[in-house]
Amino acid sequence: MKELLSPAGNMECLKAAVNNGADAIYLGGKTFGARAYAGNFSNEELKEAVNYAHLYGIKIYITVNTIIYNTEVDELIKYIEYLYKIGVDALIMQDIGMISLVRKVFPNMEVHASTQCHNHNNEGIKLLKELGVTRIVLDREMSLEEIENIDVDIEKEVFIHGALCNCYSGCCLFSFMNGGRSGNRGECTQVCRLPFKLIKNGEYVNNESKYLLSTKELNTINNFNKLLDSDIVSFKIEGRMKTALYVATVARTYRMAIDDYLEDP
Repeated sequence: MKELLSPAGNMECLKAAVNNGADAIYLGGKTFGARAYAGNFSNEELKEAVNYAHLYGIKIYITVNTIIYNTEVDELIKYIEYLYKIGVDALIMQDIGMISLVRKVFPNMEVHASTQCHNHNNEGIKLLKELGVTRIVLDREMSLEEIENIDVDIEKEVFIHGALCNCYSGCCLFSFMNGGRSGNRGECTQVCRLPFKLIKNGEYVNNESKYLLSTKELNTINNFNKLLDSDIVSFKIEGRMKTALYVATVARTYRMAIDDYLEDP
Protein backbone atom coordinates (compact mmCIF):
# COMPACT_ATOMS: atom_id res chain seq x y z
CA MET A 1 0.00 0.00 0.00
CA LYS A 2 1.28 3.44 -0.98
CA GLU A 3 -0.77 6.28 0.49
CA LEU A 4 -0.82 9.85 -0.81
CA LEU A 5 -1.53 12.14 2.14
CA SER A 6 -2.63 15.67 1.34
CA PRO A 7 -3.08 18.77 3.55
CA ALA A 8 -6.26 20.80 3.93
CA GLY A 9 -6.53 24.13 5.72
CA ASN A 10 -10.20 24.60 4.83
CA MET A 11 -13.08 22.86 3.06
CA GLU A 12 -12.08 24.18 -0.37
CA CYS A 13 -8.64 22.61 0.03
CA LEU A 14 -10.16 19.36 1.27
CA LYS A 15 -12.34 19.08 -1.81
CA ALA A 16 -9.34 19.87 -4.00
CA ALA A 17 -7.45 16.99 -2.37
CA VAL A 18 -10.40 14.61 -2.82
CA ASN A 19 -10.79 15.54 -6.48
CA ASN A 20 -7.10 15.19 -7.27
CA GLY A 21 -6.26 11.76 -5.99
CA ALA A 22 -5.44 11.91 -2.28
CA ASP A 23 -5.87 8.65 -0.36
CA ALA A 24 -5.97 10.47 2.96
CA ILE A 25 -6.15 14.07 4.16
CA TYR A 26 -4.78 15.65 7.31
CA LEU A 27 -6.32 18.74 8.83
CA GLY A 28 -6.73 20.53 12.12
CA GLY A 29 -9.51 21.76 14.34
CA LYS A 30 -9.56 25.15 16.02
CA THR A 31 -7.42 23.92 18.93
CA PHE A 32 -4.33 21.81 19.65
CA GLY A 33 -2.99 21.87 16.07
CA ALA A 34 0.51 22.89 15.01
CA ARG A 35 -0.83 25.40 12.47
CA ALA A 36 -2.77 27.77 14.71
CA TYR A 37 -2.92 30.41 11.98
CA ALA A 38 -4.29 28.19 9.22
CA GLY A 39 -7.99 28.38 8.38
CA ASN A 40 -8.67 25.16 10.28
CA PHE A 41 -12.06 23.54 10.89
CA SER A 42 -14.80 24.11 13.46
CA ASN A 43 -16.29 21.01 15.10
CA GLU A 44 -19.21 21.07 12.67
CA GLU A 45 -16.83 21.49 9.72
CA LEU A 46 -14.76 18.56 10.97
CA LYS A 47 -17.86 16.38 10.94
CA GLU A 48 -18.72 17.57 7.43
CA ALA A 49 -15.13 16.92 6.29
CA VAL A 50 -15.13 13.36 7.66
CA ASN A 51 -18.48 12.54 6.07
CA TYR A 52 -17.47 14.04 2.72
CA ALA A 53 -14.12 12.26 2.57
CA HIS A 54 -15.57 8.93 3.67
CA LEU A 55 -18.07 9.06 0.81
CA TYR A 56 -15.04 8.70 -1.48
CA GLY A 57 -13.21 6.16 0.67
CA ILE A 58 -10.64 8.74 1.79
CA LYS A 59 -9.28 8.76 5.34
CA ILE A 60 -9.15 11.80 7.63
CA TYR A 61 -6.31 12.35 10.10
CA ILE A 62 -6.64 15.17 12.64
CA THR A 63 -3.63 17.07 13.94
CA VAL A 64 -3.50 17.22 17.73
CA ASN A 65 0.23 17.82 17.58
CA THR A 66 1.05 20.47 20.16
CA ILE A 67 2.43 20.21 23.67
CA ILE A 68 -0.55 20.10 26.05
CA TYR A 69 -0.58 22.01 29.36
CA ASN A 70 -2.01 20.44 32.54
CA THR A 71 -4.91 22.88 32.52
CA GLU A 72 -5.90 21.71 29.02
CA VAL A 73 -6.10 17.95 29.58
CA ASP A 74 -9.84 17.80 30.31
CA GLU A 75 -10.60 19.96 27.27
CA LEU A 76 -8.34 17.78 25.12
CA ILE A 77 -10.11 14.57 26.18
CA LYS A 78 -13.53 16.08 25.40
CA TYR A 79 -12.26 17.16 21.99
CA ILE A 80 -10.86 13.72 21.19
CA GLU A 81 -14.10 12.12 22.34
CA TYR A 82 -15.86 14.24 19.74
CA LEU A 83 -13.35 13.23 17.05
CA TYR A 84 -13.84 9.59 17.99
CA LYS A 85 -17.63 9.88 17.71
CA ILE A 86 -17.56 11.49 14.25
CA GLY A 87 -15.36 8.69 12.89
CA VAL A 88 -11.95 10.30 12.46
CA ASP A 89 -9.51 7.67 11.17
CA ALA A 90 -6.45 8.71 13.19
CA LEU A 91 -4.91 11.42 15.36
CA ILE A 92 -1.50 12.94 14.67
CA MET A 93 0.04 13.70 18.07
CA GLN A 94 3.25 15.12 19.56
CA ASP A 95 2.85 15.09 23.36
CA ILE A 96 4.02 11.67 24.57
CA GLY A 97 2.13 11.96 27.86
CA MET A 98 -1.08 12.69 26.00
CA ILE A 99 -0.42 9.87 23.53
CA SER A 100 -0.25 7.50 26.50
CA LEU A 101 -3.44 8.94 28.03
CA VAL A 102 -5.41 8.88 24.77
CA ARG A 103 -4.44 5.28 24.11
CA LYS A 104 -5.81 4.33 27.55
CA VAL A 105 -9.04 6.33 27.28
CA PHE A 106 -9.70 5.56 23.60
CA PRO A 107 -7.98 2.21 22.91
CA ASN A 108 -9.62 1.92 19.47
CA MET A 109 -8.42 5.34 18.30
CA GLU A 110 -5.45 5.10 15.95
CA VAL A 111 -2.57 7.42 16.82
CA HIS A 112 0.26 8.56 14.55
CA ALA A 113 3.37 10.16 16.06
CA SER A 114 3.89 13.62 14.56
CA THR A 115 7.22 14.70 13.12
CA GLN A 116 7.17 17.08 16.12
CA CYS A 117 8.09 14.00 18.21
CA HIS A 118 11.49 14.12 16.48
CA ASN A 119 11.24 10.54 15.17
CA HIS A 120 14.72 9.60 13.99
CA ASN A 121 16.03 6.51 15.81
CA ASN A 122 14.99 2.97 16.62
CA GLU A 123 14.87 3.36 20.41
CA GLY A 124 12.55 6.36 20.39
CA ILE A 125 10.29 4.69 17.85
CA LYS A 126 10.19 1.46 19.87
CA LEU A 127 8.88 3.49 22.82
CA LEU A 128 6.14 5.00 20.68
CA LYS A 129 5.13 1.58 19.41
CA GLU A 130 4.92 0.32 23.02
CA LEU A 131 2.51 3.19 23.70
CA GLY A 132 0.29 1.93 20.89
CA VAL A 133 1.34 4.27 18.08
CA THR A 134 0.80 2.61 14.68
CA ARG A 135 2.61 5.11 12.45
CA ILE A 136 5.53 7.52 12.75
CA VAL A 137 6.02 10.68 10.72
CA LEU A 138 9.78 10.71 10.25
CA ASP A 139 11.97 13.79 10.56
CA ARG A 140 12.25 15.84 7.39
CA GLU A 141 16.01 16.12 7.84
CA MET A 142 16.56 12.36 7.53
CA SER A 143 18.11 10.81 4.45
CA LEU A 144 16.46 7.90 2.66
CA GLU A 145 19.23 5.61 3.94
CA GLU A 146 18.53 6.67 7.52
CA ILE A 147 14.80 6.09 6.98
CA GLU A 148 15.40 2.59 5.64
CA ASN A 149 17.64 1.82 8.63
CA ILE A 150 14.66 2.23 10.96
CA ASP A 151 13.83 -1.44 11.48
CA VAL A 152 10.91 -1.18 13.94
CA ASP A 153 7.75 -2.91 12.70
CA ILE A 154 5.69 0.26 12.33
CA GLU A 155 4.26 2.28 9.42
CA LYS A 156 6.56 4.98 8.05
CA GLU A 157 5.31 8.31 6.77
CA VAL A 158 7.54 10.97 5.19
CA PHE A 159 7.15 14.46 3.76
CA ILE A 160 7.68 14.57 0.01
CA HIS A 161 6.86 18.18 -0.88
CA GLY A 162 6.60 21.62 0.69
CA ALA A 163 8.20 23.77 3.36
CA LEU A 164 11.21 22.63 5.37
CA CYS A 165 12.29 23.85 8.79
CA ASN A 166 15.81 25.16 9.33
CA CYS A 167 15.98 23.42 12.73
CA TYR A 168 15.41 19.84 13.88
CA SER A 169 11.76 18.75 13.81
CA GLY A 170 10.03 19.51 17.09
CA CYS A 171 13.17 20.89 18.72
CA CYS A 172 13.17 24.54 17.60
CA LEU A 173 12.91 27.39 20.13
CA PHE A 174 13.87 30.17 17.69
CA SER A 175 10.34 31.57 17.32
CA PHE A 176 9.68 31.47 21.06
CA MET A 177 12.98 33.14 21.95
CA ASN A 178 12.53 35.89 19.36
CA GLY A 179 8.79 36.45 19.33
CA GLY A 180 7.29 34.68 22.34
CA ARG A 181 5.38 32.26 20.11
CA SER A 182 6.26 28.58 20.32
CA GLY A 183 6.34 26.23 17.37
CA ASN A 184 5.45 23.45 19.82
CA ARG A 185 2.19 25.29 20.47
CA GLY A 186 1.40 25.79 16.78
CA GLU A 187 2.37 29.46 16.79
CA CYS A 188 5.70 29.58 14.93
CA THR A 189 6.52 33.07 13.60
CA GLN A 190 8.72 31.47 10.92
CA VAL A 191 11.46 33.88 11.93
CA CYS A 192 13.98 31.81 9.93
CA ARG A 193 12.18 33.04 6.77
CA LEU A 194 13.20 36.65 7.47
CA PRO A 195 16.26 38.44 6.01
CA PHE A 196 19.39 38.45 8.16
CA LYS A 197 22.78 40.19 8.03
CA LEU A 198 25.97 38.16 8.37
CA ILE A 199 28.67 39.64 10.59
CA LYS A 200 32.20 38.22 10.69
CA ASN A 201 34.86 39.68 12.97
CA GLY A 202 32.70 42.71 13.56
CA GLU A 203 32.19 43.49 9.87
CA TYR A 204 29.21 42.88 7.60
CA VAL A 205 29.68 40.24 4.89
CA ASN A 206 27.94 40.95 1.59
CA ASN A 207 25.66 38.13 0.47
CA GLU A 208 23.64 37.86 -2.72
CA SER A 209 20.77 36.48 -0.66
CA LYS A 210 19.71 38.03 2.63
CA TYR A 211 17.67 34.96 3.55
CA LEU A 212 20.51 33.15 5.28
CA LEU A 213 18.42 30.75 7.37
CA SER A 214 15.52 30.07 5.01
CA THR A 215 15.66 26.66 3.35
CA LYS A 216 14.46 25.93 -0.14
CA GLU A 217 11.20 23.99 -0.37
CA LEU A 218 11.24 20.21 -0.56
CA ASN A 219 10.48 18.71 -3.97
CA THR A 220 11.06 14.98 -4.44
CA ILE A 221 9.28 14.46 -7.77
CA ASN A 222 12.52 13.94 -9.72
CA ASN A 223 13.65 11.05 -7.51
CA PHE A 224 10.26 9.97 -6.20
CA ASN A 225 10.77 6.46 -7.60
CA LYS A 226 13.46 5.87 -4.95
CA LEU A 227 10.95 6.67 -2.21
CA LEU A 228 8.36 4.41 -3.82
CA ASP A 229 10.90 1.58 -3.89
CA SER A 230 11.40 1.91 -0.11
CA ASP A 231 9.29 0.62 2.78
CA ILE A 232 7.62 4.01 3.27
CA VAL A 233 3.83 3.59 3.24
CA SER A 234 2.58 7.19 3.35
CA PHE A 235 3.79 10.15 1.29
CA LYS A 236 2.89 13.46 2.87
CA ILE A 237 2.51 16.84 1.20
CA GLU A 238 3.16 19.85 3.46
CA GLY A 239 0.84 22.82 3.14
CA ARG A 240 -2.09 23.35 5.51
CA MET A 241 -1.64 27.10 5.00
CA LYS A 242 -1.50 26.84 1.20
CA THR A 243 -4.24 27.48 -1.36
CA ALA A 244 -6.63 24.99 -2.94
CA LEU A 245 -4.76 25.43 -6.23
CA TYR A 246 -1.51 24.36 -4.57
CA VAL A 247 -3.21 21.33 -3.00
CA ALA A 248 -4.81 20.31 -6.30
CA THR A 249 -1.66 20.74 -8.39
CA VAL A 250 0.74 18.97 -6.06
CA ALA A 251 -1.67 16.15 -5.18
CA ARG A 252 -2.42 15.50 -8.87
CA THR A 253 1.29 15.46 -9.77
CA TYR A 254 2.20 12.87 -7.15
CA ARG A 255 -1.00 10.88 -7.78
CA MET A 256 0.09 10.43 -11.40
CA ALA A 257 3.59 9.46 -10.29
CA ILE A 258 2.29 6.82 -7.87
CA ASP A 259 -0.17 5.40 -10.39
CA ASP A 260 2.52 5.18 -13.08
CA TYR A 261 4.80 3.42 -10.62
CA LEU A 262 2.14 0.92 -9.57
CA GLU A 263 1.40 0.17 -13.22
CA ASP A 264 5.05 -0.27 -14.14
CA PRO A 265 7.76 0.15 -11.46
